[in-house]
Amino acid sequence: MAKKSLKLNSKISDIPESYQRYIDEIHLISRSKKGGWVSNREIAESLHVEPASVTGMLEKLKKKGLIKWEPRKAIRLTEEGKKIARQLNEIHTLLYQFFSKVLKIEDKDTIEKLSCEIEHHITRDVKNSLEEFLSKYIDD
Repeated sequence: MAKKSLKLNSKISDIPESYQRYIDEIHLISRSKKGGWVSNREIAESLHVEPASVTGMLEKLKKKGLIKWEPRKAIRLTEEGKKIARQLNEIHTLLYQFFSKVLKIEDKDTIEKLSCEIEHHITRDVKNSLEEFLSKYIDD
């Protein structure tokens, strides 16, 4: 069953997809780390990019107030960054449920790939509609 989500204060659609991917990845890595601090190297390895590319994006994320970071130090999401990460995770979960329970796609890798690619393009209204649909569909 689809669960009720937290209120969407941050507009994901106002944040470029490239930023979202980094926020998502920082959040994913941080969940397994004490204190939630992540290194530039961990992000680079996880996203298969050069550390210099990560540094450039970290500057942008910091300027937007989405991370706490100083060069050559660990990275952590701010409260605003965490909100966005949670919203992306909620959308991802809804999409995953839709592909697996409604469309009955059985290949988990395909479902995961589709959910990851599409989650960055879902607006608040589409998310709310999908959540409402799944709620009714899964409860029936």
